[in-house]
Amino acid sequence: MNRKPVAGEIWGARRTTRRARLAAVWCTAALIFCAASILLLGPPAASQAQAPATSATPPRVGWIRIQDAIQPATASFFERSLRWAETEDLAALVLELDTPGGLDSSMRQMVKEILGARVPVVVYVAPPGARAASAGVFLTYAAHVAAMAPGTNIGAAHPVAIGGGMGGGDQPPDTTMVAKVTNDAVAYLRSLAEQRGRNVAWAERAVRQSASISAREALEQDVIDLVAEDGVALLTELDGREVQLESGPQALRTRGALRLTREPNLRDRILGTIANPNIAYLLLLLGGLGLFFEFSNPGSLFPGIVGAVCLLLAVFGLQMLPVRATGIALILLAIILFLLEIKVTSYGALSIGGVAALLFGSLMLFERGPRGVELSLGVVFPAVAVVAGLFIFGVVMAIRAHRGRSHSGREGLIGETGEALADLAPRGRVFVHGEIWHARSATPIRKGAGVRVVAVRRMELEVAPEEGAAAD
Repeated sequence: MNRKPVAGEIWGARRTTRRARLAAVWCTAALIFCAASILLLGPPAASQAQAPATSATPPRVGWIRIQDAIQPATASFFERSLRWAETEDLAALVLELDTPGGLDSSMRQMVKEILGARVPVVVYVAPPGARAASAGVFLTYAAHVAAMAPGTNIGAAHPVAIGGGMGGGDQPPDTTMVAKVTNDAVAYLRSLAEQRGRNVAWAERAVRQSASISAREALEQDVIDLVAEDGVALLTELDGREVQLESGPQALRTRGALRLTREPNLRDRILGTIANPNIAYLLLLLGGLGLFFEFSNPGSLFPGIVGAVCLLLAVFGLQMLPVRATGIALILLAIILFLLEIKVTSYGALSIGGVAALLFGSLMLFERGPRGVELSLGVVFPAVAVVAGLFIFGVVMAIRAHRGRSHSGREGLIGETGEALADLAPRGRVFVHGEIWHARSATPIRKGAGVRVVAVRRMELEVAPEEGAAAD
């Protein structure tokens, strides 16, 4: 015989459910914390040594590669590599560079590190086909020794959206701000050229006219110090050169040097990926999507946790990029409109407004950033289409669930059928939905006849006879 659960059992079951959910939340938070600790505080990537030279005590040279846009993760990797070279007392640190440009703040941070370095820093634009554009020009000029491989080029250092008011999208540029930023970049690069004894006139043309030249032309015009076929030729050419450090002049000993290659660790790669505008944009959309489904279905936990993590990662990435507040506001407005669609019957008007706000917010999210730090339209349109489709699908399903017939509680009894346990004239007892209820009927119903629930009045059902069940 089925027994109804007493109040204490119901309370205990609810408390157990809450404890299970709380345990799931704490376990998830602990896993996220442990993963973040390992990624952010883990040891740097180990250096790998190439085959040693024949000498018993060969000199050692650090070797790092940057083959992407200059951004905060790049600057952090370079700074730690320079500290490593100084701690290990290496003969020099070679930066193999191939970059389309990057953020002005990150570039200036790296230049400051080079100017204050206690070991010589060599910037080597390589391999063939590589370039040192925009921010790469400043790094090359700041180096103690600037070298390039054949088939490479350097130049095009005109600032783009390094500060506010540079224009972008449909906004006309502020000519005064453009002049200020350009003059500042020119003065900065000229000072580096004068300090390193390189071509000052070409440095100004690279900024004002976006001039770009090949490796051979750069050597002929005193933009760089040497052209080297490969790493071995570079170390051979560097040997015996004298560079000026803050501590004084120092002669390079690099012939037959042992190359110690240092790669970005997992932390650098992850932070560099998050700082990519396309990844940061997708994280922002995923964060909004996760919170939307969590608010639509409270207690599901997983969408809310994933959405919150993605949203925080997006905030981290966006704070390092040239973003527009209007774009972020439009994306947030789109999420709010999608949420309101669940509560307000707008016949699709709120959804259409949300899709429009999401599209225009995505197009306006980023300023026209430096080369290598920009949002691809090939990411925007598919992402907007997918996210808008998911939002609309969720809204439609939620509306169907709200409009559908309830299958539990008092409302779930309406329409149910059962059997009269006594004559209803007009009151009696009925058996409905596996339970015995007090009931009343406006039409007399004989014992054993079928009944149908038409309403619930507190603890009493209002029923009507099924076809053929009315009393004679």
